[in-house]
Amino acid sequence: MTTHTHSGENRLRRLAETLTTPDPHIPPAARAGIDAAELKRAVALFRAVIFDGYFDPRPLDVRLTELAGILARQSARALATFRRGTTSDTVPAAGTSPSNAPTAGAVADTTPAAGTSPSNAPTAGAVADTTPAAGTSPDNASGAAARRFGQETAERLLAELPELRRRLGTDVRAVFDGDPAAASYEEVILCYPALTAMTHYRFAHALLRLGVPILPRLITEMAHSATGIDIHPGAEIGDYFSIDHGTGVVIGETCIIGSHVRIYQGVTLGAKSFKFDAAGNILREPRHPILEDRVVVYSNSSILGRVRIGHDSVIGGNVWQTTDLPPHSRVVQGRATVSGFENGGGI
Repeated sequence: MTTHTHSGENRLRRLAETLTTPDPHIPPAARAGIDAAELKRAVALFRAVIFDGYFDPRPLDVRLTELAGILARQSARALATFRRGTTSDTVPAAGTSPSNAPTAGAVADTTPAAGTSPSNAPTAGAVADTTPAAGTSPDNASGAAARRFGQETAERLLAELPELRRRLGTDVRAVFDGDPAAASYEEVILCYPALTAMTHYRFAHALLRLGVPILPRLITEMAHSATGIDIHPGAEIGDYFSIDHGTGVVIGETCIIGSHVRIYQGVTLGAKSFKFDAAGNILREPRHPILEDRVVVYSNSSILGRVRIGHDSVIGGNVWQTTDLPPHSRVVQGRATVSGFENGGGI
């Protein structure tokens, strides 16, 4: 039995050695890591701050303080982990991400630039405890810069909360107005998966604009898993956005969506094809649709490529759209042919 035990241990040891052999497609994990439970807590706190009184009975300043601390720690860890090798001189200041640059032909985005929120932004919850937990901070020159970045990110995100709250309020109104089954705004806030997805997206998009790596994608993937709604944090979405039902919706990274836009379950706003450079790498350039104001897209339709759907257009269900549409367009499937059928007649 002892021989059998030793044999089993040797097999496990050899297996462990095999699994730790470097793989060209799996980068080795850094010592600093993202705390998944704490990140999930940050999302819950953000929701509780935006929708005060619905999800957390504690005083608002207590929630803000906890949210700020988590954001500072996790943003610092994300920067240290996913921008390994950067020095204190090259770590960007919060809010200087390239994603802040305007996209050519973009529908106007009224979200203020990081740090330009109204002066009445909440001051409660000054960032505290920004040093990562013992043993998780990288022992290199960029550690202090990453912690500084985390603190700046938390402060700037807090300053943006009033604008994020306003935007999510418009989403509540849009979802309510677009669904006769919704009995109240409270029902939308508490029950609707579209609002869950948009809460995650608005939070993640704000962090992406502040230059935070990986966390925005993790946050939107939480909503994707919970609701079946897949919104990339890089998408630009205007006010009064609503998704009815929602399961199977896909909104790609470079989408630009105006205000008062409504889409239904199964809609894909995706890329049609990719361009490659001389080395065979995918070029990161705009490749998803632009939907102007007051566009409606019904269930299971796909709009693919960098096409522009003009304002006040309606795209019916099960449509495959890969070309631009002028304003006030109507696109529907051809009507099905109905005829009699008896004993094989008509075939």
